[in-house]
Amino acid sequence: MPGFDVLRKKMVDNQVRTINVTDWRVLEAMGNVPRELFVPPERRDLAYADLSHALGAGRALAAPAALAKLLHLAEIHPDETALAVGAGTGYATAVLASLCRHATGLEPDAALGNRARANVAQLGLSNATLVSGPLDGSGLTGAYDVIVVEGGVQAVPASLFNRLAEGGRLVAVVSGTGAPLVTVYVRTGEEIGERAEFTLALPPLDAAPAPTVFRF
Repeated sequence: MPGFDVLRKKMVDNQVRTINVTDWRVLEAMGNVPRELFVPPERRDLAYADLSHALGAGRALAAPAALAKLLHLAEIHPDETALAVGAGTGYATAVLASLCRHATGLEPDAALGNRARANVAQLGLSNATLVSGPLDGSGLTGAYDVIVVEGGVQAVPASLFNRLAEGGRLVAVVSGTGAPLVTVYVRTGEEIGERAEFTLALPPLDAAPAPTVFRF
């Protein structure tokens, strides 16, 4: 079986480039971060397949192409700050840390949060932080230039929009009452504009303990 470095390159070339992800920084980041570190040990041979992976506690690691599309649409700049909602074992947080000044992963499950902290520490990512709290962002302070929601939701809660900086972008897969749509939200002053891009299925985000905000 090819080594992980070879499989990582094939993932980028065959799964990410082929879906019109043209941001070279996203391609480079996903080509550098060892995804095998973030999947369950028994699934490591499948780390670079076009699959999502259950992580426990209602969390899942999204398929590589799905995450790449969200990051591409977020238009992340090197001097910005980013938040990954539903961080799981920290993969998206690690990729974001390669793209921006500082990345924060929000994960309410203690065991997953500890695994994520260990993973980013193993990679020496001094600009990545994992925090605990409700997935609706109600426990957070400060503002972020980019927020990536790592799972499908029926609606984005106002408390997450409140964490967007001026000009900030929030990217989420929102189903509402219909098909799941990748939606980009942009803050301009007090207004939140939005545009729907395309349909995409992501594993649903378990929002306990705030089920009245994220409903499935």
